[in-house]
Amino acid sequence: MNSIFLRIYGGMLAALVLVAVLGVLTLHLVNEVRSDQYRERLARGTFSLMADNLEQMSPVERRRAVVVWGRLLGIPLALQPLAEPAFDSGMRKRLLRGQVLVQQTGPHAAKVYGLVSASEQLLLRGEVQQISEQLARATVYLLIDELVRFPVAEQPQRLAALKEAKQFGFDLRLVSLDQANLDEDQRRRVDEGDTVMALGKGGDSIHVFSGIVGTPWVLEIGPLYQMNPYPPELLVLIGALGLSLIGLIVYLLVRQLEQRLLGLEGAATRIALGKLEARVPAGGADSVGRLAAAFNAMAEHLQRSLMIQREMVRAVSHELRTPVARLRFGLEMIGDAETEAARRKYMEGMDSDIQDLDRLVDEMLTYARLEQGTPALNFQQVDLDALLDQVIAELAPLRPGVRVERGPTIKARDGGGALVEAELRYLHRALQNLVSNAMRHAESRVRVSYQIGHQRCRLDVEDDGPGVPEAEWERLFTPFLRLDDSRTRASGGHGLGLSIVRRIIYWHGGRAQIGHSDSLGGARFSLVWPRRQ
Repeated sequence: MNSIFLRIYGGMLAALVLVAVLGVLTLHLVNEVRSDQYRERLARGTFSLMADNLEQMSPVERRRAVVVWGRLLGIPLALQPLAEPAFDSGMRKRLLRGQVLVQQTGPHAAKVYGLVSASEQLLLRGEVQQISEQLARATVYLLIDELVRFPVAEQPQRLAALKEAKQFGFDLRLVSLDQANLDEDQRRRVDEGDTVMALGKGGDSIHVFSGIVGTPWVLEIGPLYQMNPYPPELLVLIGALGLSLIGLIVYLLVRQLEQRLLGLEGAATRIALGKLEARVPAGGADSVGRLAAAFNAMAEHLQRSLMIQREMVRAVSHELRTPVARLRFGLEMIGDAETEAARRKYMEGMDSDIQDLDRLVDEMLTYARLEQGTPALNFQQVDLDALLDQVIAELAPLRPGVRVERGPTIKARDGGGALVEAELRYLHRALQNLVSNAMRHAESRVRVSYQIGHQRCRLDVEDDGPGVPEAEWERLFTPFLRLDDSRTRASGGHGLGLSIVRRIIYWHGGRAQIGHSDSLGGARFSLVWPRRQ
């Protein structure tokens, strides 16, 4: 038991650890993607603005502008053709669509590419070591260079158009010096045309301010947020809490399962010690609940089988006592007989007792074979007309005073006639037992009939005897039961015939019934089972 649950716990732990490892790898991948997007968002607007300006220049002006901008940005800038072996097809498609490409070359270093001219297949390349104040000043320089070409009143609209067209990864706006969130020293520096970086509220962002000479405007860039990857410590904490919670839930679920299995083990132990009434709670529709229901059914079957076995031993002892006593009496009388006729009379009586014992043993073996598990059944097509005629021909001579007749029959309407699927040997035995039982209790008539429907068939045996009280119908198929002991002894039988009939029809998937015969006035025994097995 412990090893089973240790394997369950070990498997769950391994699965949870695997999930945690995959979570760490996923977090690392997400952080890398977010870092690439962050760098592209910061560089997109500035490099797009430079690429658009370069497209309108001549080759000489392009080289001069690249040198000047490189000094302003504080990073090396260069022009290169798009047809570089370092670019795959996906990178080329992104560049041709006007996107800015960032390739990380170190912890804080990267190469930035922007398309200058699609027709010339020309790129602008910058090697960024880190985001610095020079990069912010260069961005401010490029924006102000664009804005001063327009009247002062149109500059806010132009800035908004640039922001939308170049897809800057940060906010851009023009404010007055009084509206800028600066202290006195910073206001003085901006008023003198300097570029100022100020921390935002909370200290998690940066704002860049630069005054535009000859205008009342101050160009504000930001807030610029630093890339904030998900911290591994937080992941470890969340993972530990998640693993603990999942482990607790799994423990509670498995613990409940373990308790239910321990109940099954305890019940099995009690049954092994002879306490056959032991049962387990069979609640729930899960596999353990179904196992408990099957266990209870097995225990009930075992208890019932042992009870039947004990009853059979007691009943057989009682049944054997009478013929054995008669045999002993016959032997004694043979020794005392004085004539040959007397000895022959006693020997015939002993032979009858031996036949009675033989029939009892045969019925006991048949009943035991049907009661112990599933017998080997060979289902085949059986003609009920032929079967009824055979049984009547076999039994009618045994009691000439009782007439065994065929009753009305209803055959299948689908062309099957009187054919049904059954085990011929056992069905013959069941019908033989019913007819024999009816002949023993009938006054003068026994009627046998059948009905075959689309799915089920029914066979009836009726007699004109005294019938069976309705209160005794449920007990009639009990082994060795006699409702009228003296009459049964006078007519023969040991009380196993109807029990054998019940088991035979049970293994055919049907049931045995008893009722009153409306036509003959006695008892009516009916067998109902599926037409096709």
